[in-house]
Amino acid sequence: MPWHSLYPFDSHHHSLGPLRYHYLDEGAGEPMLFVHGNPTWSFYWRNLILSLRDQYRCLAVDHIGCGLSDKPQDYPYTLAQHIENLVTLVEKLDLNGVTLLAHDWGGAIGLGTVLKLPDRFSRIVLFNTGAFPPPFVPLRIAACRIPLFGTLAIRGFNGFARAALTMAVEKPLAKDVQAGLIAPYDSWANRIATQRFVQDIPMSKRHPTWHVLEQIEAGLTSLGDRPIQLIWGMKDWCFRPECLDRFLTHWPQAEVHRLEDSGHYVVEDAHERIVPLVREFLERTAGHAA
Repeated sequence: MPWHSLYPFDSHHHSLGPLRYHYLDEGAGEPMLFVHGNPTWSFYWRNLILSLRDQYRCLAVDHIGCGLSDKPQDYPYTLAQHIENLVTLVEKLDLNGVTLLAHDWGGAIGLGTVLKLPDRFSRIVLFNTGAFPPPFVPLRIAACRIPLFGTLAIRGFNGFARAALTMAVEKPLAKDVQAGLIAPYDSWANRIATQRFVQDIPMSKRHPTWHVLEQIEAGLTSLGDRPIQLIWGMKDWCFRPECLDRFLTHWPQAEVHRLEDSGHYVVEDAHERIVPLVREFLERTAGHAA
């Protein structure tokens, strides 16, 4: 399939008990850890990895249930579990001086990991994400939680991932990019995590993930001594500009780039502009990665 040419990377796997946790490990140098959200996978980061692996060690995970990782049908697909999985990988690879780059649910997963292993992380780069109890849940996502309807839409018709191909971007995606983004989600069974991520969005304090997000937000200020870069697609209807503003209440010193013409898949909409922004940030703050 043509999308494979866009993803010219070698696969690696970390064992989580009987499960295979897939990740990329490209280049050498200071480690860059890329953490995706829902419904994407490590393919989302391909342009940044291709542009940075000449100077940095670029690692990108696929959460269990996503991408090229195993997709068990009976598994605790929770924020807390995804954080624990990422913690074990960082420790197994003995990563230090890590720069976190995260998008969507990857922000909460990645920042939860940073808070558990603060001495291993030196910088943070975030793209259209959140790490706090949701201040709002868009109706089009809430609809995917309706019993039976949501299951049929997400797992039967791949409606969540397919809709994102047009609804999460401002610039139309090429056909091979569309194919790559949804390639791992090609059956009812393989869409399990797509649905479970949606179900893990806490609508009230009764949901256990609400408290995990509260704990992450409570720790954000403690990370403010690190260089932080926030790159936001301002036409995102999901992680809207209010989410960026909420991060800035904790990190008023963060470097901010508002891309007024980009949507939720900001790296797809604007990677040509994002690559030089990230590279310049990494070069300017290199001393913090020691």
